[in-house]
Amino acid sequence: MTHASRRHDIDALRFLVFSLLIAYHTAMLYLAGADFHMKSTYLTDSLNFPMVFINRWRMEIVFLISGVSCAMMTQTSRGAFLWRRVQRLLLPLLFGVLVVVPLQPYCEGVSNGLVAPGYGQFLLDYFGHHAWPAGAFTGWKTSFTWNHLWYLVYLLLYTIVLVALQPMLERLRPLFTGLRGWRLLVLPALLPLAATVFLKLRYPENHALVKDWYAHAIYFTMYLYGWWLGNDKGVWQELARLRWHTLLLAPCAFAVYVGFDLVYSENLLTWASSGSWPMRNLYMWLAICAILGWSHTLLNRPFAWLAWARQAVYPWYILHQSAIVLLAYWLVPLKLGPVVEPVLILAGTVAICWGLTSLLISKVNWLRVCFGLPARPARRLAAGKALPAV
Repeated sequence: MTHASRRHDIDALRFLVFSLLIAYHTAMLYLAGADFHMKSTYLTDSLNFPMVFINRWRMEIVFLISGVSCAMMTQTSRGAFLWRRVQRLLLPLLFGVLVVVPLQPYCEGVSNGLVAPGYGQFLLDYFGHHAWPAGAFTGWKTSFTWNHLWYLVYLLLYTIVLVALQPMLERLRPLFTGLRGWRLLVLPALLPLAATVFLKLRYPENHALVKDWYAHAIYFTMYLYGWWLGNDKGVWQELARLRWHTLLLAPCAFAVYVGFDLVYSENLLTWASSGSWPMRNLYMWLAICAILGWSHTLLNRPFAWLAWARQAVYPWYILHQSAIVLLAYWLVPLKLGPVVEPVLILAGTVAICWGLTSLLISKVNWLRVCFGLPARPARRLAAGKALPAV
């Protein structure tokens, strides 16, 4: 993608959405009743509505943005495109799973009192298929976990499916790109609604790849919407035109959805599900439309920070959850208070991600590749300058 054709709003939105994950996962430490790898002693229910407000669209828009990015790269042959994506996704996934993620089960297991302290011995046991006590950490049954890097696994799978089905999916594109007005704001929510009705209760989301049919139906649909959306100027202009409508309608849909959900949980099949499930998916799509419309209007310009953000977003994503869990492992036992503790964890996570990315990863070629960044080209020798002797 050339600089002239670069979609600055997509670059900016990708960084902002992934940055939101840092705040979201930090907040998970404090949300009462929510599962996370570490928990603070300062739990609260006050985060519930803000977290639900974000959670209903946060990963959906991540996959949609990934689909948009893929659409901007599919100018080459399908084989060349797939190879580029495999290179960009597979090595960071393997490096993250083997090097970055193991900190999380270690901290989780020690905090649970089911893993003995000592990171070196833990790694030997972790990669040696040790028989862990029940519930020691996420993934204890297989002594393996990819935790937050499940997104890369799913994205790689969806890319393979997209390449395989591209001719057929290309023919279906006009059904999406031809939507205008209320049809654009309502009809795309129907496929996620169908997934909710037929799959949600039978296949609860597990991020384990297998038997995760509800999640696959939702996330691949959003990935496909992003791919269809791609560079289609008409749909982007329509999203920008409707941005005030979606900004007002999305909170209204959320309020109605929450009203139904307060009557009965959306994870139960009751009369309230007939209202809760449609409004959940309508809110999700309206919120995404609002974000896309406003970002296209406000962010599609070459901000000075974008060059840095494009380089930082992938390493920050890989690093952030391990940094959060490690800092919580250190700080939660100190009982620093319900304000100081989360501030230190959030600020410390940002500092760790910034420091490792800017001071180490970006400067070492093999680390750049392991974190999804292109290797820096070797410096060319000056004309006439001899190679040093070896």
